This record gives sequence, structure tokens and C-alpha cells, in this order.
Amino acid sequence: MDEERALYIVRAGEAGAIERVLRDYSDKHRATFKFESADEDKRKKLCEGIFKVLVKGVPTTCQVPCLEVLRILSRDKKILAPVTTEENMQILLRLAKLHESDDSLEKVSEFPVIVESLKCLCNIVFNSQVAQQLSLELNLAAKLCNLLRKCKDRKFINDIKCFDLRLLFVLSLLHTDIRSQLRYELQGLPLLTQILESAFSIKWTDEYESAIDHSGPPLSPQETDCAIEALKALFNVTVDSWKVHKESDSHQFRVMAAVLRHCLLIVGPTEDKTEELHSNAVNLLSNVPVSCLDVLICPLTHEETAQEAATLDELPGDKTAEKDTALKSSAMVYNGMNMEAIHVLLSFMEKRIDKGSSYREGLTPVLSLLTECSRAHRNIRKFLKDQVLPPLRDVTNRPEVGSTVRNKLVRLMTHVDLGVKQIAAEFLFVLCKERVDSLLKYTGYGNAAGLLAARGLLAGGRGDNWYSEDEDTDTEEYKNAKPNINLITGHLEEPMPNPIDEMTEEQKEYEAMKLVNMLDKLSRPCH
Repeated sequence: MDEERALYIVRAGEAGAIERVLRDYSDKHRATFKFESADEDKRKKLCEGIFKVLVKGVPTTCQVPCLEVLRILSRDKKILAPVTTEENMQILLRLAKLHESDDSLEKVSEFPVIVESLKCLCNIVFNSQVAQQLSLELNLAAKLCNLLRKCKDRKFINDIKCFDLRLLFVLSLLHTDIRSQLRYELQGLPLLTQILESAFSIKWTDEYESAIDHSGPPLSPQETDCAIEALKALFNVTVDSWKVHKESDSHQFRVMAAVLRHCLLIVGPTEDKTEELHSNAVNLLSNVPVSCLDVLICPLTHEETAQEAATLDELPGDKTAEKDTALKSSAMVYNGMNMEAIHVLLSFMEKRIDKGSSYREGLTPVLSLLTECSRAHRNIRKFLKDQVLPPLRDVTNRPEVGSTVRNKLVRLMTHVDLGVKQIAAEFLFVLCKERVDSLLKYTGYGNAAGLLAARGLLAGGRGDNWYSEDEDTDTEEYKNAKPNINLITGHLEEPMPNPIDEMTEEQKEYEAMKLVNMLDKLSRPCH
């Protein structure tokens, strides 16, 4: 009934009536994602009628509800045949300011039309293979990049940037050819990195270092959404970028990694949005060549070092909270390097472990990233070793029992998911410089058996990678307990009582004769 009424007005009414009836339809079906199959033909005809209205050049106030209804209808894959023609795609491109390269973005009144047109294109391209092919023929990716360049540094059009980026993400997700085009022909890597810089309002203090204002306000919801879409699009563009062939590529990836470091050190408007932002940053960092991840840590300046020492010295004894904050800050410094970003990654990993579900999608990317960083960068590995595997003091509990990061990771070493189990074990193995004796000290033989069997190291030894030869230092508590530690379980066990001590002489003689008889039977030849 709604479609019939809307179709009648669209075919016969004037702009004001069309605006009213379509706005009512949009308000009523805003949250509709499943449609009645009996009304398919009516919805197809309504789509055709809306395009005929858009061609007429109706006022902006009428264009917006037309596009809103088209966006709602385009959620249904079955009715997209009349929508996905070159003529209709061109209409949407024109309304989205993607049609003419010299079109400017000066009329604020047109912004809602641009945003709704981009939303329609997102739905149509995602749901229709015909539309995807037309996108290639119309060179939509290039048009989207041009629109991004027009609004790159203009904060008041975040919605346009957000849905432009979302459409780029959808295109690059569905077509590997577009990923290559974005990377090389359209210079998508620097363009999208600049979009992130703009969203984060980054101020560079050095080539790969940005100023971080920890007391500043969180990102706005619009800036956060825009950054998330840019991160997702960049992930697709860089998905095959493990190897760097040119110095210019290396520089660009380092700039991107520095931007991602900044991303990890800021927060979004809510805790959930911050986690989503950091999750996408982790995914993208996994595509960065490991040699370029050195920019995640940076040396402290002389001023920062002096300030840190002075802060701890000057705080009076009654300023407990302030001292705790200062000590926490100093805990993120290792060997004169600022480790804040690595600490954020470690905290993010622990939160994902604590969630207890979706480990393969949510946990393995950050574990893989920390493993590769530790393998390639000595300072990162040593900092993580201090945080995850500090010197052992209490060995009365099994390695998998407890609430420390080490306990949680050891529990994952026997997880039912093979991928999760392998990457957790690999991470701890790398922190131990791939030395079997060091790994067993922290995990016990039983928990590490799967990894050692897969690597052919059940008899001991070390992995194939080279690490510095600095030795681990054992605590006095561990040295004293070491002779009594069960190598299988990895913890100190109380000595078992000797059953012979409580036997009488007659019982001992009886047990000895039983043993003699059993040995005699074993030594007799079989008949």
C-alpha cells in the first residue's frame, strides 16, 4: 500500500507533494531491511519513477527524500535491475559531485544531496554485480579520489568524506584491480594517509614524530567515523605490501606507521569507538612492512627525560595519585625510548583475551603484529619481555593459573583453535629469543609441547632466528626453587611422601618378594 501511494504521487504529483509522500515513506521504513517479495514490481517501478523525478531538476528539498527512499529500496538486491543502468548511475554520480572534475563544493545546501547520493551508491555497488562492472567502466575510483582531494582539509564536510571513503572501501574490497589502481595510478596511499592526518589534526615535531596532547579532547564522532573508513580503505590498498622495493615506498609506509602510532595514543568519543578505531589501526599496521615499524617507538628528548625524573623527585609523599601516574608514564619508557604505542597494543591484546570470544578475528591480528615487531626490533622485544614475562619469583602456581598477561597467554597455548594456539605460543617463544629452555621456564613442557613438536624442538635447542646473546637473570627465589620445579607443569610441587617410610619390615619383605617373582616371570622364555 505504501509503495502504491508513493508511486502514484511520484508519477502524477508536483515537487511539494512528492517531497511529502517520500519523506513519510522514508520515516516509516528507515529501519526496514527485509521486504515483502509480493511488492517487488511496485518497488522496481518506484525506483524508476524516482530517477525520472531526479532528472527533472527538482529542488534540493525534494532531491533529498527521493534519494533517502532510493537508499532504502537499494537494500533489496532483487529490485536493482532498473537502477543499475549506465544512465541512472550517471545521475547518481552527478548528484554526488563525482561527474565533473572541476565541480566545486561551495554550496552548503547541496551537501545533504551529495551525502545521500554516496549512500545510495554504496548500497547499489555492494549489492549489484552489474553496478560493480559499471563502476569499473565509469572509473568511479578516480572520481572518488578527486572528490576526496576537494574536501581533504575541510572539516565541515566530514559526512561527504566518510561516505566517499566507505564507497572506496567497498570498491577495493570487491575488485583487486581497483586496489592496484588506487595504490599506483591514483596515489591512494599518500592521499588516504593525508585524510587520516586531517582527521587527527596531526602536528609533526619531526619527520616521523607527532605531538601528542594527552589532556586534549577526544575525537568527535564524525572525525572518528571518517578515520575508521580511511583505515579500512587503506587496509585494502596495502593488503599485499609486505615487501618494500623502493625508498619512496619505505618513506610512505613510515609516515603511515607514524600516523597510526598517533591513532593508538588518542581516544574516540566512547570506549567502544576507541576500540573500533584501534582495532582498524592494528589491522592496518599488520600490512606495514616490518622494517618500517621502528617508528612505533621514538627516543625521548633530553627535555622529556629531565622532566620525567624531576616529576618523580618533586612530588611529595602525600601525592600518591600523582606519583602513580608519573610511575605509570615511566613504565612506558625503555632504554631511553618512548614505548606508549607498544603499551597500548599490549593493553588492547589483553582486553581482547579477556573478552573470551572471537579470538581468531579479534586477537590474532594484534598477537601477530606484536610477534613480528618483537622478532624484528630488539627494544620492542625487550620491553614486551619485561611486561609479559618478568623475572619469576612465585612458582607455586601453574603457569596457566592466575590473572597476569603471562597466565592468560599460556592458557591460550592449549586453546581449541589451532591458529590461536599457534600464534600465542609463537609470541611467547619469540619473547624468549626462541630458546626452548627459556620458554619452558615460563610455560612448562606440557603447555609448550605443541609448538615444540611442530618445530622439531622437543629435545631442546632454539629456533632459526638470530637474537642478541644477553642472558636472562634468574631471581634468588627461582634459583632456590628450581631443583623442585616439575618440568611438565612448570610449577613447584610439594615432595611426595615415600610410601616405604610407613611400611613395617614384614611389608617391605613382602613387596620385595612380589617384585622378584614378577621379574622372574618376565625373564622366562615364552612357550
